[in-house]
Amino acid sequence: MKTRPGPTTRARIRELNGSAVRERRDDLATEEPLEIRVTGAGGEQRTVAITMRTPGHDFELAAGFLHGEGLAGPDDIASIAYCTDEDLPPEARYNTVTVRLRGAVPDLPALERHFVTSSACGVCGSAGLDALRDRCRPLPADTLRLAPAVLYGLPDALRRGQGVFGKTGGLHAAGLFTGAGEPVAVREDVGRHNAVDKLIGWAALNGRLPLAGHVLMVSGRTSYEIMQKALAAGLPAVCAVSAPSSLAVELAREFGMTLVGFLRGERCNVYAGEERILVE
Repeated sequence: MKTRPGPTTRARIRELNGSAVRERRDDLATEEPLEIRVTGAGGEQRTVAITMRTPGHDFELAAGFLHGEGLAGPDDIASIAYCTDEDLPPEARYNTVTVRLRGAVPDLPALERHFVTSSACGVCGSAGLDALRDRCRPLPADTLRLAPAVLYGLPDALRRGQGVFGKTGGLHAAGLFTGAGEPVAVREDVGRHNAVDKLIGWAALNGRLPLAGHVLMVSGRTSYEIMQKALAAGLPAVCAVSAPSSLAVELAREFGMTLVGFLRGERCNVYAGEERILVE
C-alpha cells in the first residue's frame, strides 16, 4: 500500500563525473496531484482545482487557492480535511482535500471552468483584470516603506528558509517578510503559484489577512497570477529574482502595488510602485 507522500522522494541514479561512473541515491522534489473539493452547507460538492504540487501544507494550499480566486475567504471555511471517501483508493486520499464551507458553494463562472493547474504555469487563462476590478481595490501607498538595503537582503533570507530546496535543488519558494526584512513565513513547492498559495493560505488560516505592511518575495519570475494572489491578500509589494510579465506589471501599476524584479546582489529593477522605495 502506498504511504502518505512526503516533500522528497529517494531515487537511484547514475552519476557521471568525467570518465568516472557511480551508482548512488538522490533526493528529488516530490510532485503529485492534489484535487481540491468544496462542500457547501447543503451538501453540494464540487471539484474546483486539480494541481500538481509538492505534498506538504496541503490545507494551506487549498485555503490560499480559494482566497486568491475569490471563491472563499477565511470566514467562509468551516473545516479542511483529507478526503475519506470509500470510493477513493488509499493512495489517493492524501491527494484529495475537501474544504467544507459555512454557506453554499459559490455560483461563480470560475467553478464552471473546472480549474486544471500545473506546477509550471498555474491556472492558465484565469480571471483577467476586468474580474479583479470587481472584487479588489487599489492598495494604499502609506502602509509600507522599503529601504534598498532591505530589498537586497531578501533573496538570501528566502534561501535560508528553503529547507527542502537544500536537499533537492528543485523547488520554488515564496517568503513573507516585514517591511524591515524580518522573515515571517516561507513555503516551498514545485509550482511557484502553489508556494504563494501555501503562504497566503497560512496567513488566512491564522487570521493574518490582509497582509498590509508586508513584502512577498518569490524565487522565480513574477506572473499575472502571482500578482493576483498578492493583491487579494492585501500585499503591497512583490519582489522576485527574475523578470515580471507584462500583465504582472500592468496589474501592479493599476492597483498601486510595488513590483521589483531581477533582485540580485545589490541591484534590482522597480517596475511599479517606486514611491514605496526609500531612495535619496
